[in-house]
Amino acid sequence: MMSTRTSTGTSTRTPSRFTDQTVLVTGAGSGIGRTVARAFAAEGAAVVVAGRTAASLDETVALIEKEGGTAVAITADVTRSQDVRALVDRTVERFGSLDVAVNNAGVFRGGAPVADLPEQEWRTMLDVNVTGVLLGLQAQVARMRRQPDGGAIVNVSSNLGAHTRIPGAAGYLATKAAVSALTRAAALDHIADGVRINAVSPGPSATGMSLRAGESPEDRTLRMKDESPLGRVSSTEEIAAAVLYLASGDAASLVGTDLVIDGGASA
Repeated sequence: MMSTRTSTGTSTRTPSRFTDQTVLVTGAGSGIGRTVARAFAAEGAAVVVAGRTAASLDETVALIEKEGGTAVAITADVTRSQDVRALVDRTVERFGSLDVAVNNAGVFRGGAPVADLPEQEWRTMLDVNVTGVLLGLQAQVARMRRQPDGGAIVNVSSNLGAHTRIPGAAGYLATKAAVSALTRAAALDHIADGVRINAVSPGPSATGMSLRAGESPEDRTLRMKDESPLGRVSSTEEIAAAVLYLASGDAASLVGTDLVIDGGASA
C-alpha cells in the first residue's frame, strides 16, 4: 500500500483494496501464510492470524504491527470443527465481519511410494490438508452468506496433485488434488450466496517445505536452475500477490479458478 508524509513528517496511509475489511489467514505463523497476512495488513485489512503455535503467531502479529498494520493472533487446530467455528466467531466478535478467508494451513509428509506410505502420515495429511479446508469453508461460508456483501475465500493448494506429479509423494498429491476439486465444487455451490471461492497452487517457493533433506537454500537455488523452467523458486511475496488478487474486487468474475504459480513446471 502507498503511504505519504504530512507536513509534520508523520506517515499516513492511502486507501487500498482491503481497507475496512477483515481477513482471516490460517497457517499464518510462518512461510506463505505469514507473508499473506502481512500483505493484507499492508493493504488496510484487519488480519486475524491463526494456527496451532502461539509463539509463531505472535511473531507474525509483531511484524504486522511494526509495519503499521492491525492484527490479532488466535490459536486454533483446523482439524477440529469446534476450533474452526470458534475461530470464525472470535474473528467477527473482534472486528465485526469476515470479508476474506485464506485457508493456508497444510502439511507435507512424503518420501515413500504408495505401498510403503505409513497410515498415520496419510491420515495426518487428510486431516490437515483436506478436512481442515472443508471445515474452514463450512464455517466461513456460514458467516459470509449472512453478510450483505458476502465474501471471498482463497484456498492454498499445490501444483502437485491436480497439475503435476512426482514419485514418493502420493499422500500429499492426493490431498492437494482434493483441495483443488473441493475448491471448484464449493465455488459452484456458493457463488449464489455471494461467496467467491478460488485457489492458488504454488510450486516450489522460498519456504522450508521446498528444501530436500539436508539441503541448504543455496543448494536449492542451484537445483532449481535445472529443474524449473523459470530457473528459481517463487518468492512468498509472489504467492501472496496472487492470493490478494483473487480476494480482491479486481477478480470479481473469477469463480472456481485454480491459479498455478510454479514457474512453468506444470505447463
